[in-house]
Amino acid sequence: MKPIKILSLLILCLMLPQFFACNADGNSNASDATAELKIDYDKYTLDNGLQVILHQDDSDPIISLAILFHVGSNREKPGRTGFAHFFEHMLFQNSENVGKGNFFKKIEEMGGTLNGGTWNDGTVYYEVVPKDALERVLWMESDRMGFMINTVTEPVLENEKEVVKNEKRQRVDNQPYGHTGYVVDKALYPTDHPYNWQVIGSLEDLENATIDDVKEFYAKWYGPNNATLVLAGDFKSAEAKELIEKYFGELKARGEDSAITPRPAVVEHTVKLMHEDNFAELPELRMTFPAVEDGHPDSYALEYLGELLSNGKRAPLYKEIVEKQKLASDRQTNAFNATREMAGNFVFRIRANDGVNLNDVEAAVFTALKNFETDGIDDRDMSRIKNAQETNFYSGISGILSKSFQLAQFNTFRGNPGELQNEIKKILAVSKDDVMRVYKKYIKDKNYVATSFVPKGKTDLALTGSTVAEVVEEPVVQGAEPPALSEDDIVFEKTKSKIDRSVEPPLGAAPTMNTPNVWTAVLSNGLKVYGIQNNELPMVEFSLRLKGGMLVDDPNKVGVANLMTDIMIEGTANKTPEELEDAIGQLGADIGMYTSAEFIEISGSCLARNFAKTYALFEEILLEPRWDEKEFDRIKKSTVTSIQQRAARPNSVAASVFNKLIYGPDNILSNNTSGSIETVNSLTIDDVKAFYEKNYSPSVSSFHIVGAISKSEVMKALESLAKKWEN
Repeated sequence: MKPIKILSLLILCLMLPQFFACNADGNSNASDATAELKIDYDKYTLDNGLQVILHQDDSDPIISLAILFHVGSNREKPGRTGFAHFFEHMLFQNSENVGKGNFFKKIEEMGGTLNGGTWNDGTVYYEVVPKDALERVLWMESDRMGFMINTVTEPVLENEKEVVKNEKRQRVDNQPYGHTGYVVDKALYPTDHPYNWQVIGSLEDLENATIDDVKEFYAKWYGPNNATLVLAGDFKSAEAKELIEKYFGELKARGEDSAITPRPAVVEHTVKLMHEDNFAELPELRMTFPAVEDGHPDSYALEYLGELLSNGKRAPLYKEIVEKQKLASDRQTNAFNATREMAGNFVFRIRANDGVNLNDVEAAVFTALKNFETDGIDDRDMSRIKNAQETNFYSGISGILSKSFQLAQFNTFRGNPGELQNEIKKILAVSKDDVMRVYKKYIKDKNYVATSFVPKGKTDLALTGSTVAEVVEEPVVQGAEPPALSEDDIVFEKTKSKIDRSVEPPLGAAPTMNTPNVWTAVLSNGLKVYGIQNNELPMVEFSLRLKGGMLVDDPNKVGVANLMTDIMIEGTANKTPEELEDAIGQLGADIGMYTSAEFIEISGSCLARNFAKTYALFEEILLEPRWDEKEFDRIKKSTVTSIQQRAARPNSVAASVFNKLIYGPDNILSNNTSGSIETVNSLTIDDVKAFYEKNYSPSVSSFHIVGAISKSEVMKALESLAKKWEN
């Protein structure tokens, strides 16, 4: 058995939204829109307070284990920040019985994957492994929940402080707009509010932290009584319960598991702040309005509001900022609702074009809002967004890992995992009146926090009247960091246990891989078709992949393939960009295109009941491009803006240098698929048309489809493609 290769296939299946089982008769049974969503689970609580949720799914011989601790930076106090993030690191490093560095090693040896994360309101750890590793992974997770803290010694603490410092340098200090969250939250929340500080915390606080400080925090918040364990996948319920009791049952309840009380931000007057960003290439304006916490009845309508204001050709922000005044690209013009457990914000984020004054952007936002009030909400947009919300909801529960996360979060933050099943009803119940009501309640004529992040030396682009924001950056001094302290000879006291935890549990019987039934076909034009039918969720995902991509670009015109995929979704010969967007949106579907180094992909996703209509639009995009010159010029400018930003991102710069070294400067693959500013500016619509005529052919393409749809239904839809698309 080669577990890594086997799990690679399993993870591939996991990423195909869990569409693996079929009806015995091979017919699809896509749910009607009104069908009741039901996610089966078994919830119970151990004597020590650990809440356990079991969700069985034997589609594949894998399991996912997620443990969510109800502790994030919101459990910290001023002067003692960054501890939750610190423990996210530490719980991967060592535990008494698994051993130092063995968490990653053992999971990888089993062919699994693992990770974790900390945010304001929680900390989660997860693994996806073959089903035969069930006992071993429970042993490992219980070891870090109950047998970890003794391994945290002075050398360990001091070494990890340096790791966190470097993380802040990489992810905050040396990233364009990296300090935005810090500046906004300091202005929104008072100093005693847990959202006043960032998850990474104050490095001064962490530097001053002692062993007693961190152990106290761990004892208070990382007990089983403050955690939810979700096991999903292919397992026997009785066996799983026995093993969970064996490994977690003896852990002692400790510390607190207190509830969190909502505490929304209050902005007494509009605040304007400015920061000269060392790495930003473009000016960015954020306008943040206090709103509501996660789960609040108004949060659903605020989600719609963000979409209505910024998403779509008729969206007020798009019409005013992108189309009329040309202050920013559509990709960089956003409005969205952001909720957390204690509070939420409604945010306008516009990253303007080079040299644009942010005063003009702010004025354009208010003009767009005035137009929104005057014009009202178009029924077509409301329907489009509602359909998209439904599709996105189902996509968010499409795999065992995503269901593990959702069940854990609804249990922790809503008090009941069953509320997940009611969420779609709340989403779809939003009306136009609800949206206008929350707009007037939280946005119209309300105070806000405005942040202007501008390139170095361009403070004249910031909002008039802005105060310079206080930003803390970790200094980088070559050779100034202390050498790592040795952790090799550290001795710690081992915690007593009722079982011998020093013995690693053996793997169970090797799982049998039941690969999904992949049906194949070849159209009369030579196009190869591959499909998997599964009826677990009423969804379908499909794609057409063409060989080539940047690989077949003219070396003097690198970026043409990328521009072509962008322009092809901007309308068709028979539909304007707005009409095509409407047609897709009314179906709650998504159709997109992208270019990679070696292929081009056109992909679609939709509710199964809307597949035929969605596919018809997909085919129209492929075979009847519009070649809209107005949209082409807009896309060129947007692409140039993206290239400018790329030059400020360390990872992008490193990738560019790496490709030049690996392939050589004369190899087409040494370039970025977007091209350079020079090549993009030189491209014409005729270059794009020529690429399409030369490289789009069924002979270099394949069609893939997975979901609640039968082979016969797919082949019927593809009949027209076989006739219209010739080699």
